[in-house]
Amino acid sequence: MATTDTPPSLRQRRAKSQLTPSDETITSHSGEGDVPKREEVVWGKTPGGEVFRVPTTHDVLTLFHPGYPKSHIDLFNLALLGLQLVIFFTLSRNASRIFFLFYFAFWRAAYDLGLGWVLTKQSKRKWIVREVQRLGWLDEKRKPEVRQWIKKQLAGKMGKDYSFDELPLEYNTWLLFRQLVDIILLNDFLAYCMFAFSCFRVPEGLSTAVHVMRWIGGIALIGFNLWVKTEAHNVVKDYGWYWGDVFFQRGALVFDGVFELAPHPMYSVGYAGYYGLSLIIGSYAVLFVSLAGHAAQFGFLVFFENPHIERTYGQRKPLAQRSPLLPKASRKLEDVPESHARQSSVSSIASTEAPTPSATEGETATESEEVYTETETEQEQDSTLDRKSKRHNSLGLSPVSSREDISRGSSRRVQAVSQHDLFHRYFRKDTVFLHNIDLLRASDFQLVLVTVYAAALIFVPSLSYSGTLALHFAHALAWCLFHSFGLGLLLRAQSQSKFLVRHFLKHYHYPQHDRGQGAVQEAFQNWKAIYNVTATMTYASFIGLAWQTYSIPQQWTVGNELLRHTLGVIMIGLHIWSTLESFEVLGLFGWFFGDFFIEDFPSHLEYTGIYRYLNNPEVISGAAFFGLALISGSKLVFALALVRLLSQWWFLSKVENPHMRKLYGDSIRSDAGFVKVIKKVAQKNARLLESRAGRHAPEIKRVAREVKGTFDKVYEETAEVVEDFLAKSRPKISEVMQDTKVLLQQSRERLVISRVASDLSSYDSKKYKTSIVPAVDGTYRFHLGEPIRVKWRAPLRHSRKDWIGIYRVGANQSNLVTKTSSLGMWVPVHDDEWDGDIPLGLHKPKTADPGSPDVEEGEVVFKSGVLPWRTGKYEVRYHHDGKYNVMSLDGPLEVIVDKPTTLDFASVRESLAHIVPLCLDNDPSLIPQSCKPTNGDADATPAAEDGRDPDDFRFWSERQAKRISLAIEQAFDVELTPEVVVADANLSALANRILVSKELLSD
Repeated sequence: MATTDTPPSLRQRRAKSQLTPSDETITSHSGEGDVPKREEVVWGKTPGGEVFRVPTTHDVLTLFHPGYPKSHIDLFNLALLGLQLVIFFTLSRNASRIFFLFYFAFWRAAYDLGLGWVLTKQSKRKWIVREVQRLGWLDEKRKPEVRQWIKKQLAGKMGKDYSFDELPLEYNTWLLFRQLVDIILLNDFLAYCMFAFSCFRVPEGLSTAVHVMRWIGGIALIGFNLWVKTEAHNVVKDYGWYWGDVFFQRGALVFDGVFELAPHPMYSVGYAGYYGLSLIIGSYAVLFVSLAGHAAQFGFLVFFENPHIERTYGQRKPLAQRSPLLPKASRKLEDVPESHARQSSVSSIASTEAPTPSATEGETATESEEVYTETETEQEQDSTLDRKSKRHNSLGLSPVSSREDISRGSSRRVQAVSQHDLFHRYFRKDTVFLHNIDLLRASDFQLVLVTVYAAALIFVPSLSYSGTLALHFAHALAWCLFHSFGLGLLLRAQSQSKFLVRHFLKHYHYPQHDRGQGAVQEAFQNWKAIYNVTATMTYASFIGLAWQTYSIPQQWTVGNELLRHTLGVIMIGLHIWSTLESFEVLGLFGWFFGDFFIEDFPSHLEYTGIYRYLNNPEVISGAAFFGLALISGSKLVFALALVRLLSQWWFLSKVENPHMRKLYGDSIRSDAGFVKVIKKVAQKNARLLESRAGRHAPEIKRVAREVKGTFDKVYEETAEVVEDFLAKSRPKISEVMQDTKVLLQQSRERLVISRVASDLSSYDSKKYKTSIVPAVDGTYRFHLGEPIRVKWRAPLRHSRKDWIGIYRVGANQSNLVTKTSSLGMWVPVHDDEWDGDIPLGLHKPKTADPGSPDVEEGEVVFKSGVLPWRTGKYEVRYHHDGKYNVMSLDGPLEVIVDKPTTLDFASVRESLAHIVPLCLDNDPSLIPQSCKPTNGDADATPAAEDGRDPDDFRFWSERQAKRISLAIEQAFDVELTPEVVVADANLSALANRILVSKELLSD
């Protein structure tokens, strides 16, 4: 049933106040005092544009009125209803309950699944009308008997203003569809009632007052249900009740009557009778069946009704539309009517992906909201950050230019803040519950951590002592490994490729002129928080394990208890002292590894404090773990302390030391003060031992040299073997990685079962031909997003389900059968023969007339979503009869992307000026003003449209933003998410962002 509540589900006839003179006729009556009577005339319009007068229809209740004629379909419907009554009175109550439960489930499925499916196909592709056309039911030449029978069924139920022959096919198909709907709806309703009545019982243990209230409440809910349905029908009439707008258009959307009572009243409060009857029947079975039936109806609303309303009445609103906001003072002073003060909110992808109906109130139901093309909203500011000139020189990058480098009117102007830019200033993929989770954001990391611990407290069962120890050990081990190896790998990636900064540049939007410092600062801030959390949890989990294994000694002086505790406390004290000394020297900058992120700090080493004696005092700072192992006397704690020491050694040798050598080179000392002293003492003792050894000294020196030489030789040989293995394996590993990448890229292509035709012998493949139309420059090199035209020729009697696809060169080994998926890159030869990717077979192949050519020619165009959006070489394949038999192929063609010759602002912006319009399908309402033709004047500056920045552009959907993101990655080797592209939505802003990214992420 139709709903007419909120804009996504509103459907209703036009209000009388909105009727135009052509919508109504005035009939004058003779005689004085006669008042002219207005007779409403309703006009309909088919999808093909045919306008017709909609005749009067009668509601479903006329089926039970003896004064109205009954069609064969009506008699069949009445027979089904009567059969239900006979079965109800014939079967026992238990048998009746089981039968009508399944019978109601059948009709409910026919309603919500069956009608939902066919109505969705009719809404998208006019499937019902096409099927009637294909079957020829209303074609007087093909099936005159069927047409005549249908005419009698429909004409008998209509009024005098109905003419079967004069009305369009869509309207007569709708009338025929109504007959099916009446059968389903009435039988669904009666089956539910029969099931409820078969479950009737009088609940025991309730007072008379409760029974009375139960009946009164139930009757009230049923009465309310009937009132809602009646009022809804009075508003939407038969046109909305039977989904007439799926077949033809009549009127606009407005609020009225019961549709202002509750959201979706026909699907929400309109089912109150279910629960009223459940109260009266007094059965939980009826209540649960009512809930299931009601839920199925909401599924019908969500999956068919709302999407259909969006398709039919929705008004598309572009993303990244910059609507200027009035200053707060101006909003207070000006009294603007609501209908004119309304501003469209197009700030986020999630909220604007789907179009919204243009009507929200009765008075403004037919008004379409104004499309804004206003100025850019972000306040331009001077950059105050100075970068090191050596970075620009080493990269060959010119400094990021401001927009004044491109002539575009006034050099500087103060621009009003827009809703789009204001939104992206305060909201950047914010986490809502667990949506938009990013584990590299400290807040999200802590949120997941708290959630996991909360779940663990709930679901972890009670354990034995050994089980508890094992759980604490696993917990402490996990934090130890994650802190050392997990964060170590993350920090090493940051050192080698600026992984964290790259991540934030890719996924989050920052002000245009901050030169990337926002991404650096946010990456470092989140790293600090995550590092601190993992370090704290490493200590806390280790202490927790030690506490679980510790027991207070009964006698401190017996055995080594007192010694263990004393040594353990000393080691903990040593740990605390070394940590404090290290922090005093390093400060916050060194403690959080600031030199991995911040390059503006002075790069020099100072060996002061504890670093005068040790190069890596972090090793001593692990003494507390062994101290706790001594105090607890547990092998588990000792094993974990050993793991902690080894993981810390790995972190120092594989993460920190390589980065230190990268930054400071030869300025790093080889031996610390403590090591130097030990070496001196060792050398002195060695000379003393040599002097005392006398005649045995040479022999001792020889043995020492041999032992040392053996160790050095083993070490060198092992290192050579490992280096040789890595050197030989590197090309193979790179090749395997490249092959794996290609296989992953084509993995979806392999998941296809090739269907081949069995009638190929009837077709001569030599008569098939496809040829790619060259690009504008006469070559077969097409820019990314540029339409690709393909001409085809086929025998006149070729299958009308033929199709043409684009494939990567080499993806298919056979030229006879295609065995890989086109991944959506295909177009039908005859578009009207396909419903999406399902062939319809509406028309038979053509037959050759005497003297006419025996071939048919045509042209298809690959554009927008069916284009390949990856650069490379492709081929075109012509397929037979909706299958994968290749009748002809042509190629190769090459898809390329514009890459700038130099990395400066003008070159990058010029490349974007060619890439962006192609990704936006060259839609004039979306592309930047600066990319539009200037009537042959090459030096003309594009004029701002309504104050809009000439470089601003918009999107119809996130898909177009994804194309730009993919094109930028291929052209500039810079990754930006679609959300960042939408937030910028400006050529100059994107050019600046690309240059900053290249500068920050370069070595």
